[in-house]
Amino acid sequence: MSSSISLLITSLLIYVVGAFISLAMRKNEQLSINISGVTGVLGGLLGIVACIPVLISNDTVVDVFSTPFDFAQFSIRIDGLAAFMVCVISLMVIITALYSFSYVKEYIGKGAGTMGFFMNLFIASMVALVTSDNAFYFLVFFEMMSLASYFLVLTEQDDNATNAGLLYFFIAHAGSVLIMIAFFIFYCYAGSFEFEAFRHTELSMPLAFTVFILAFLGFGAKAGMIPLHSWLPKAHPAAPSHASAMMSGVMVKIGIFGIIKVGIDLLGAHNMWFGVIVLAFGAVSSVLGVLYALAEHDIKKLLAYHTVENIGIIMMGVGVGMIGMAIHNPVLAIVGLLGGLYHLLNHAVFKGLLFLGAGSVMYRLHSKDMDLMGGLGKLMPFTAFCFLIGTMAISALPPFNGFVSEWFTYQSLFSLSQHNDVVLRIAGPVAIIMLALTGALAALCFVKVYGISFGGAPRSEKAAHAREVPKPMVIAMAILALFCVLLGVGASVVTPIIANIATALSHNEMLNLAENGVVVASNTPNTALSTPMVSIMLIAFFVLPFMYYAYTKGNRMADRAKGNPWACGYAYEMDMAASAGSFTRPLRIIFKPLYTLRQVLDPAPAGAKGINALISGATKTEPFWEEKVTMPIAHFIPWLGRKIQWLQQGDFRVYCVYFVIALVVLLLSIALM
Repeated sequence: MSSSISLLITSLLIYVVGAFISLAMRKNEQLSINISGVTGVLGGLLGIVACIPVLISNDTVVDVFSTPFDFAQFSIRIDGLAAFMVCVISLMVIITALYSFSYVKEYIGKGAGTMGFFMNLFIASMVALVTSDNAFYFLVFFEMMSLASYFLVLTEQDDNATNAGLLYFFIAHAGSVLIMIAFFIFYCYAGSFEFEAFRHTELSMPLAFTVFILAFLGFGAKAGMIPLHSWLPKAHPAAPSHASAMMSGVMVKIGIFGIIKVGIDLLGAHNMWFGVIVLAFGAVSSVLGVLYALAEHDIKKLLAYHTVENIGIIMMGVGVGMIGMAIHNPVLAIVGLLGGLYHLLNHAVFKGLLFLGAGSVMYRLHSKDMDLMGGLGKLMPFTAFCFLIGTMAISALPPFNGFVSEWFTYQSLFSLSQHNDVVLRIAGPVAIIMLALTGALAALCFVKVYGISFGGAPRSEKAAHAREVPKPMVIAMAILALFCVLLGVGASVVTPIIANIATALSHNEMLNLAENGVVVASNTPNTALSTPMVSIMLIAFFVLPFMYYAYTKGNRMADRAKGNPWACGYAYEMDMAASAGSFTRPLRIIFKPLYTLRQVLDPAPAGAKGINALISGATKTEPFWEEKVTMPIAHFIPWLGRKIQWLQQGDFRVYCVYFVIALVVLLLSIALM
């Protein structure tokens, strides 16, 4: 057994042991919180240590373990993609575990010990899933992940959480069924549940397309792509914020991992339409996700819709990469996958930061309504600063990490637009326009979020008396904010590592896409990006005005006007300030048909109607069954007993007659046969 697999298994054992110790200590909730947090940090560190050597060497480590089931051995495979996913998961586990030491105290008396149990099982199932090389165990861990996260959604135990959890449960398991069918088709032709056997199985094109569509819809439901997204803006806000950060930052990426696993690793992405479908769904998800986010007042629901948006951006990069593989264009394949995987990492970091920032605000205000916030920039300065970095990163502003990954995605789309195929020449520019529109609307949305929540005057009594959150929560947010900067400024260091993964997936030769602090997007670069230089220029752009201000400060008038904002001659009132609704009202009017479409695509009302009909039917069926079947039988048996009591005469001679009669009947029956 290799050292990487040994460390990975140790990490899994730490999560599992931490889960059951947390459950055993659930009555001492503070101790349970601490145990869950410590095991999360230790497990995450071991996971990163186990997978970094694989990322650096770009090797593949495989080990097979015997199990009681003859049809399924437990195969562990750590290749570049699996190692990358484990590192992303482990990083977020460490941060959320650190955050939980203080944050989960809010849930003391609400099952904090049980929360640690489900959180650790949730993490362990994700790590085991991405490293499993057997379809049977892949599905087992997929179900474990869905069930553990379902119970995390139910933490609040109110009507909203219950409804959100129920919708999530149905959609997640509907997706699981589609994935099972796809794997079963593979099994019928491969004769094994091993992914290695799947890789060497040639399916006919119609069958391969069927498998891909089934897997794409199944994993797309987990990723939260439109139109299978309706569970996401309900489930993520219902869960505790550190669980929301894991679900939105990591769990939905399991859907992306699954699409790559089936479409590229198992099927080889030989069909161009695989990539076109992924690209199209990604483009639609990105635009509609950000549009729906703009209309929200609930800060966690708004962030959940931005997960739909960013899943769309990741899918655009992956789709271009799959197209590049199908048309045998190495640059397109590598750069597209590079953009998608880079954004997968970046989204985990900045979305995790934003959910933790939202959790910090809720920790003090106990409200998710942005219209009850305001003025928090002065009262919670560290949270405000970290949240600001997250908003700039998700808005793809340079030099933060979101800018770099979207830059690679743009470059891949520009290259796609130059292909001779008519479909690709149309798809490229359309996707570029939709990505640009997404970026502009995302920036607008987070101007609203930050301005309404952290700027201006407090809009409620709790906002006016807010104070900074405890140090563990601040440190966790600060680490993610630092990563937002490092993954942007250090793009030339990160790019070769992710490019190695893209190269291995696409089976191409390595391209030199980074050198001396500069990243490029082709082997004959027409464009280049130097994030260190961009950073220096931006710092100078902001620092020089402040230097000029400081130099001329003494010449300014001492008497400055202070007081309420100018309100066109009227007495200023708080209601005059911009609200979360008024800020985006023009856009909601312009895009009204698309907001109506959200209601049409939402399966929750139809699901609720179906459940109510089922309950009503069961209510009518149960009395019918009891009155027409159960009770008549119950009455018939005593009646029958009373009628045949006369056979029991108590006389031995009568019983002998019965025996003689029975014997005669038996002999006659034999004779007639």
